[in-house]
Amino acid sequence: MKAKVIAIVLVMVLAVAAFWYKDRKAKLDRISKPLVLYGNVDIRELTLAFRVPGRLAEMALEEGDRVQAGKVVASLDQKPLADELAVRRAQLRESQAALVNAEKKFERLSSLLRNKSVSQSDYDDALAARDEIKAKVDTAQALVVQAQTNLNDSSLISPSPGTVLTRVLEPGAVVAAGQTVYSISLDQLVWVRAYLDEPDLGRIQSGQKVRVKTDSGGHYLGQVGFISPKAEFTPKTVETPSLRTNLVYRLRIAVANPDQGLRQGMPVTVEMIEERTP
Repeated sequence: MKAKVIAIVLVMVLAVAAFWYKDRKAKLDRISKPLVLYGNVDIRELTLAFRVPGRLAEMALEEGDRVQAGKVVASLDQKPLADELAVRRAQLRESQAALVNAEKKFERLSSLLRNKSVSQSDYDDALAARDEIKAKVDTAQALVVQAQTNLNDSSLISPSPGTVLTRVLEPGAVVAAGQTVYSISLDQLVWVRAYLDEPDLGRIQSGQKVRVKTDSGGHYLGQVGFISPKAEFTPKTVETPSLRTNLVYRLRIAVANPDQGLRQGMPVTVEMIEERTP
């Protein structure tokens, strides 16, 4: 009976040892292999829209055209906005002329008040009238600036270089403020979204160099930027050797030398570049 108990204990010890050895070997094998991740290209997109409403007069680009920063890509009919600016300038001149007369009247009453030739109430009325017209001049000046800004905004300028993805409208269309006119894929920055299993968290850190490969043979250098502190389920669009239901951590990798070979959503392979010490 005692021998049987010893045998059972021995079998359990051997089983535990075998399990520990297998787990340890799996971890060592995992660490010894270069870390390879899978993800997708994430190119930032920009929607261009006018800040003022109007009738679309010109669309300078087609889908697929390159866009340079600072280039006018579309414009509105400027006549209504130019007319509004002319009206505001006329109102400003009118207010300025009224202010000149109010200033002269106030100065006359000021000198007469010192000689006791006018009442205090007349002086107060002239002062209030002058200040009221000054306020109107300030308002008219602000309206001129606003009208000039609206006129300037009738030209739509791309703030960044990129490629036109979508040309939404055509000349002649009446657009509202904020309505999308173009959708542009930006040249910079190009990111790769990749996903990391929890056991591999200790093998990667922000700033680490990586190599990004596409299925078509493209090779790019990159650098790990952001490592999410929160675990999430692997997105269904990402093919990984492990089960898609595993919890993973999202990485954002900046591509150092992007070109037209990287397209939005393209699947890529990310290999860690081992830092070798002499």
